[in-house]
Amino acid sequence: MCALMCALASVLASSGCAWRADLIAVRTPGYLERLTPYRVDIQQGNVVTREQMAQVKPGMPREQVRDVLGSPMLTDVFHAQRWDFLFVSNRVGSAGTPTRLAVSIHFKDGVVERISAPDLPTEHEFVAGMVDRRAAAPKVPNLELTAEQRGKLPLPVRAETTSAAQPQGPARNYPPLEPR
Repeated sequence: MCALMCALASVLASSGCAWRADLIAVRTPGYLERLTPYRVDIQQGNVVTREQMAQVKPGMPREQVRDVLGSPMLTDVFHAQRWDFLFVSNRVGSAGTPTRLAVSIHFKDGVVERISAPDLPTEHEFVAGMVDRRAAAPKVPNLELTAEQRGKLPLPVRAETTSAAQPQGPARNYPPLEPR
């Protein structure tokens, strides 16, 4: 009898945790439920543009590649003849996915053998993609004075130059550094 009562109590207790979707009223999310935390756009890696890749040619030494593209993000011990330039951005692009570009430069005897790269953006396209289109354009004030504004400025006052005595500290006598 005790075992039956314990089993019945456990069934009742566990059924209290269950819920039925048809009994819960479906409603639109409230104001506080729509708030989401701010997500910072984090960009990591090397930005390699189409103009930069046009400068890298087969037969080019490693030093020149580093001068054009910068230091590689990945240099692997197991793939010493390959440099990987990766770029990852959390900002969602036009396709609805974060941006991820991977460029691999393969070397043979210290010079570029081949290049593996996706369709890279131009410099203009990359910079245009960084701008938040939803934000209002900032208003930049005119930083140059007009002739009328310059005329309203007060003239600089010239201070009288007098030969004032230079302040002097306490007189000290030090022994000579070298014997006489």
